[in-house]
Amino acid sequence: MGLKSVLSRPFAAYIYHQYQQWQRNPVATQQRVFKQIVEQASQTAFGRDHAFAAIKTPADLARQVPVRDYEGLAPYFKRLKQGEANVFWPGKPLYLAKSSGTTSGAKYIPITQASISNHINGARDALLHYVHATGRSQFLDGKLIFLTGSPVLENVGGIPTGRLSGIVNHHVPAYLRRNQLPSYATNCIEDWETKLDHIADEMLGQHLTLISGIPPWVQMYFDKLVARTGRPVGEVFPDFNLFVYGGVNFEPYRKKLFETIGRPIDHLELFPASEGFLAFQDEPGNPGLLLLLDTGIFYEFIPAERIFEANPPRLTLADVELDKQYALVLNSNAGLWGYSIGDTIRFVSLAPYRVVVTGRIKHYLSAFGEHVIGEEVEQILRDAMQQHPEVEVVEFTVAPHISDNPLVDSYHEWLIEFAHPPQNMASFAAALDAGLRQRNVYYNDLIKGRILTPLQITSLPLGAFQRYMKSLGKLGGQNKVPRLSNDRKVAEGLLSIIEL
Repeated sequence: MGLKSVLSRPFAAYIYHQYQQWQRNPVATQQRVFKQIVEQASQTAFGRDHAFAAIKTPADLARQVPVRDYEGLAPYFKRLKQGEANVFWPGKPLYLAKSSGTTSGAKYIPITQASISNHINGARDALLHYVHATGRSQFLDGKLIFLTGSPVLENVGGIPTGRLSGIVNHHVPAYLRRNQLPSYATNCIEDWETKLDHIADEMLGQHLTLISGIPPWVQMYFDKLVARTGRPVGEVFPDFNLFVYGGVNFEPYRKKLFETIGRPIDHLELFPASEGFLAFQDEPGNPGLLLLLDTGIFYEFIPAERIFEANPPRLTLADVELDKQYALVLNSNAGLWGYSIGDTIRFVSLAPYRVVVTGRIKHYLSAFGEHVIGEEVEQILRDAMQQHPEVEVVEFTVAPHISDNPLVDSYHEWLIEFAHPPQNMASFAAALDAGLRQRNVYYNDLIKGRILTPLQITSLPLGAFQRYMKSLGKLGGQNKVPRLSNDRKVAEGLLSIIEL
């Protein structure tokens, strides 16, 4: 056992006990964070515009600061990009994290001197909780792959700007820098397929112990390794025993990933976002993610079914209930105020506060009033795959097929890329449809009322989703395929790709 592995254990115990302290008084911890960040931002442009000096309670905050997304705060973000100081938070941001996916194009999210530790320490503390819970620290003695965006940063308004994963790459602790792969030069390659080829070149023959990345892009890397070696990844790297991931639900990818590895390994889920590192899996095997309450973020929660109301209720941690869907709103030392992050969560524990990520506010299917969410389609796919154990899914998305002809059916179309298709496609589709009818009463009513006919599956050829994402310039990195759409933009894009 190496020195890093040995020393990590007492450090892991120290961090674990630090976390236990604020977990004993979670509501009081959030109140303290609330008071600190509001006071610090009171003399900023945003603070003056919204009378922060008069805000004493979360109820005051809700009155003074409306819930807005990136587009709603665009005038302030524009001032940041132009180099203005003291906009959301004192001074200028340390970085701008660039991400895509909004209707206005790229987002530029501030990371301040006060908030950078949230991003860096969140990932560190997740690994240390794993070490403390399992006693397994040997992975720290091997090579660690972080499949991230390029660390090359551009200058926007005098502020270094780039993908969050690329920014964080500059802050990998010195004690792990020698373990880290790929090399800096390889990490700077923008083209994802070329980058994976270079990573494979660098890794073969190395003592790999950990991989971190978004599951579909890790799978793409694994496929390259298997194609090169003709062996499962777990044979190529016999000491590879920990997979760290975030950004998407692991379950749809689990079966194919483990088949490619050739054996089970430990896996650890994180909840990182450009807006903040929000939660991590603190107990192996427990699907709940520990919500980080003492890192400069004050959370508000809006019942998901009321998110589009003009003045929806804004709950604090003391008000939430188990097993209800909430839209997540952040106020933070990055300078985000009443900021709707776009994710929905569900509490699975209140002592401590643990959540699961259930989907995106904008990624739902309600073309017929059914309001199907990501958590539902992912769970019913998992259930159907258990009934059809031969099935392996690479990727999928669901879109409405809307007919304006009363003689032509309307239905949900599931576009699925199978690694191994079902032996009986009709039976698999029926299992999906039955599962959705059971989980979603509105969908069931639409089927019973013959507004919709049972869902249909369109089987896509291998590589379809990769080719589609590449056509958008979104292959790899932090980019993800939406699970659900209210229109046919993604569906038609996929169908046009496979027709080429």
